Amino acid sequence: MADFTSNPLFGITLSIIAFQIGMWINQKLKTPLANPLIIAMLLVVGVLTLFGIDLDSYEKGSSFIYMFLAPVTAVLALTVYRQRKVLLSAFFPVVLGTFAGSLAALSSVLASSRLLGLDATMIASLLSKSVTTPIAIALTEQFGGYPALTIASTVITGLAGNLLAPALAQVFRIKDPVAHGVGIGSCSHALGTSKALEIGEVQGAMSSISISLSAFWTVLLAPLFV
Repeated sequence: MADFTSNPLFGITLSIIAFQIGMWINQKLKTPLANPLIIAMLLVVGVLTLFGIDLDSYEKGSSFIYMFLAPVTAVLALTVYRQRKVLLSAFFPVVLGTFAGSLAALSSVLASSRLLGLDATMIASLLSKSVTTPIAIALTEQFGGYPALTIASTVITGLAGNLLAPALAQVFRIKDPVAHGVGIGSCSHALGTSKALEIGEVQGAMSSISISLSAFWTVLLAPLFV
């Protein structure tokens, strides 16, 4: 077991198998609560705990998956291109919406962290939770935070957006697809965008462009909150 787990292929193989099982369970149950990513995370943690496998052994292979985050985010530009007419007609509302979303995300983190008595390092680790992972990690490292905590908070934020996006639109009576897409992309990055693409192509396109704009606003505004 030790020889096998020390191989970089172990982490990649375990991640792929766990996600495929999550996809299968999601298709069988047909409920948003059976999120493939959540199931995959639980399966990976379960396997590592059950067999006493060191986390470093798993990360030797799983770290290669991080390399695909940036290219996958760039691929979303295809959806934006298809909806370029809609984007041009609502360009300024989208820009202002992402600015408001980024400002709200940063303000809520700072306010809740101060309320809970968290120190500056913890705040620096949580501030960028609403932007895509590569940028979130870069900001955290710049501010002296904990990248591992940033990754965890980013995943949780994305999963929350993925699960709650349809319900929140109904609760707040958001019927405009552009507004819905901007709201999803501004607060829950790529994981939320995957749900936006399921809801509709316009929502997916607006959510995709909101990822980049929100990251831009967060990079500019985050130093003011540290």
